[in-house]
Amino acid sequence: MILNLKGIGSNKMINQRIKILKNVIIFSEANTTILKRIALSLIEITVEEGELIFNKGDKLDSMFIIVSGNVMVHDKEHIFARFSDNDFFGEYALIDSSVRSASVTAVEKTTLLRLDQSIFNEILAEETDVAKSILKALINRLRNYNILEEELTKNSIQIQKQRDELEKQRQELEELNATKDKFFTIIAHDLKNPFNTVIGLSELLMERYDTYEVEKIKEFINQIFIFSNNAYNLLENLLQWAKSQTDKLKVIPEKVDLFEITNENINLYKTKAHNKGIELISEIGSGLYAYIDKNMISTVIRNLVSNSIKYTRKGGKIVLTAHHHNKLIKFSVKDTGVGIPEENIDKLFRIDINISTQGTEDETGTGLGLIICKEFVEKNGGKIHASSNINNGTNIYFTVPALIE
Repeated sequence: MILNLKGIGSNKMINQRIKILKNVIIFSEANTTILKRIALSLIEITVEEGELIFNKGDKLDSMFIIVSGNVMVHDKEHIFARFSDNDFFGEYALIDSSVRSASVTAVEKTTLLRLDQSIFNEILAEETDVAKSILKALINRLRNYNILEEELTKNSIQIQKQRDELEKQRQELEELNATKDKFFTIIAHDLKNPFNTVIGLSELLMERYDTYEVEKIKEFINQIFIFSNNAYNLLENLLQWAKSQTDKLKVIPEKVDLFEITNENINLYKTKAHNKGIELISEIGSGLYAYIDKNMISTVIRNLVSNSIKYTRKGGKIVLTAHHHNKLIKFSVKDTGVGIPEENIDKLFRIDINISTQGTEDETGTGLGLIICKEFVEKNGGKIHASSNINNGTNIYFTVPALIE
């Protein structure tokens, strides 16, 4: 490290130093007289490339201003920052002689101006306006920091919003993929199988009609009816579901008598329940009105009744009830069927998990019906839940807005 004291008093050198000092934030508010006093007190030093200016842990009391060159602030191999022309470091040493928290080394040959604490204290004592100018500069610096912090906070909030939006899009993409997988599974397997059966039975009847007895023909026709009906119901659910996924299915709420809508829908399943030896009962009285989309909630009721019939054994019972619950109506479809394992309850209404099982007479299912029920109930402003015990039946209940007149 070389100290250069030549020419310190020359006007050219003083003016150069004043120009440099004006770029140092803590002196930026000082007048020319004060800057000249500080300029005369600066000590010029030169350090070679790789030379240590000070080491971490050193107790020094000097501030440094870079005239030319480049230095790095580091702790061993870790570099915190780099400074070059007109940058400064160590300014806190002018008021605090604590040990250095990092080392500073010249990256290339560097010329520095050093201001010692002792000299600075003399200037403060002689020039009373120095403290005011420094305080003013620091206040401006703090104000700028506050503005910067405010901008950073705004940016941070914006970034978080963007992250939340990306996470939302990621979840929507996962749901979309699960929906797509479910859709293709149903088309490839669940919708194809009943049609294959219908085609097979139809071919047998066409080719060997005159060889079968009447009862056998009736059995074939009955099977064709059952599989065709199942395929139709599944296709209807698929179409309803597809509409709901594309937002083409709009909710059109109206005043609906739950007594009437329930009876209309369970009448469609009376024969099916009777053939299986199941008692299908509605305990919903007249005059109970909801404000709902009639078609959507009809689909919900049909799906729930169909499911209950599928998973209820011969001699079982299915009971539909509804009653006021605050400003809502709680609608329940309760059966005495085989029940659902507790660990599967929360999975019933999820598209990404398939837990569908065969019915008590080997009826097939896709799980799509309950997913549609959830979507339609929620579109009508309600919630759907399930409770069940193995071999003791299942109760699926949902809420919809009551009519408020």
